[in-house]
Amino acid sequence: MPQIFDYELIRQLANILDETNLTEIEVEQEKLKIRVARTAAPVTITQGGGWAAPAAVPAMAAPAPVAVAAEAPKAADPAANPGAVPSPMVGTAYVAPEPGSRAFVEVGDVVKEGQTVMIIEAMKHLNHIPAPRAGRVTAVLVENGQPVEFGEPLLIIE
Repeated sequence: MPQIFDYELIRQLANILDETNLTEIEVEQEKLKIRVARTAAPVTITQGGGWAAPAAVPAMAAPAPVAVAAEAPKAADPAANPGAVPSPMVGTAYVAPEPGSRAFVEVGDVVKEGQTVMIIEAMKHLNHIPAPRAGRVTAVLVENGQPVEFGEPLLIIE
C-alpha cells in the first residue's frame, strides 16, 4: 500500500500550533489520521489498516531551555502528588458552574467519588470533571478561566 502524506495539511497544522500556542493537534479525515505535537516526537500518520509511520516532516521543536544563574529551590511538583487530579484534556478550566456562583469545590471541602469538581471547556463543549476518589481537597491548582493542558494537575484530593 503506497504512503500518501498531505505535507500541506501537516504544515497548516504546525502553523495552527504556533499561532494558538497549543502543544498538539490531531485531525482525522476518512481513513487518514494526522497528529502534530510540539515535542521531540515525530508527526504520526495512521491509515485505515492500523499501521503508523513517522512522516518525513519534523514536529515543531520545543523551545530551548533558558539557563538561570541562581535558581531558588522549587516547591514539590503537584503532578507528582498521588492525590493530584490531572486534566483529561486541553481546554479552559472553570471552577464554578457559572460566573459569580460558588466554586464546585474549595480547599478543605470533602468530596465524594464522581462528584463534579470542575468544568473544562473544549471545542465549545462543557466537560464535567468528576472526583476520581473520595477525600478532602487540599489544593486547587488552577484559577477560573485558566487554560489547561492534558495531564496538568487541576487539584489535589487526599
